[in-house]
Amino acid sequence: MLKEKILLVDDDPKIVALIRLYLEKDGYRVLTAHGGLEALELARQKRPDLILLDLMLPEIDGLDVCRILQTELDVPIIMLTARTTDEDKLIGLELGADDYVTKPFNPREVVARVRAVLRRVGRMSSTGATVMDFDGLEIDRRSHEVRVRGEVVDLTPTEFRLLEVLAGEPGKAFTRPELLDQVFGYDFEGFERTVDVHVKNLRQKIEPDPKEPLYIQTVYGVGYRFNDMVGRD
Repeated sequence: MLKEKILLVDDDPKIVALIRLYLEKDGYRVLTAHGGLEALELARQKRPDLILLDLMLPEIDGLDVCRILQTELDVPIIMLTARTTDEDKLIGLELGADDYVTKPFNPREVVARVRAVLRRVGRMSSTGATVMDFDGLEIDRRSHEVRVRGEVVDLTPTEFRLLEVLAGEPGKAFTRPELLDQVFGYDFEGFERTVDVHVKNLRQKIEPDPKEPLYIQTVYGVGYRFNDMVGRD
């Protein structure tokens, strides 16, 4: 039985051939694109389960492709980047990417990251029909939907998982390493600022006032917690 469908986007034919080989050996179906416009067209037509997206692309760069797809599809994205500074890595995460891999990379690492992200998505889709209702915020685990004051908001798979973990234990202060573990999994060797970026993005989408968060509170010197004083229906 074939695994999920992966869209691999990179303008370097050697990289595409190498990663495709390793993904297909692991049982994944692989679609390939070499430019931004082709990537958008394939993503819209084929609806992949995950996208591996290079930042440096002809026509439309990877950041713009990521920005466009986040408004159109609910698909996890792993950025492939030759940029090595923390700030550069955070740019893609701020746009909604779920993970990143820095070039040059071991193709086995890429496959491991793909597995980890798809496991997170799979855990969310297989979770029971529990609906968590708070004051103005509804988290539906079965449909993978979040509503703020009755309006559906679009979250990335990572943002949903982060909210699910925090809201699952209101009042508990989670450290950043704990959130990296529970949200990204053991395969994610990220740096702790990754958590801060996803929390910032999540607050922008669910908080009445992101500067004065009602739901996700900062615990200084520790990490984050979901406000246990918010009314629960």
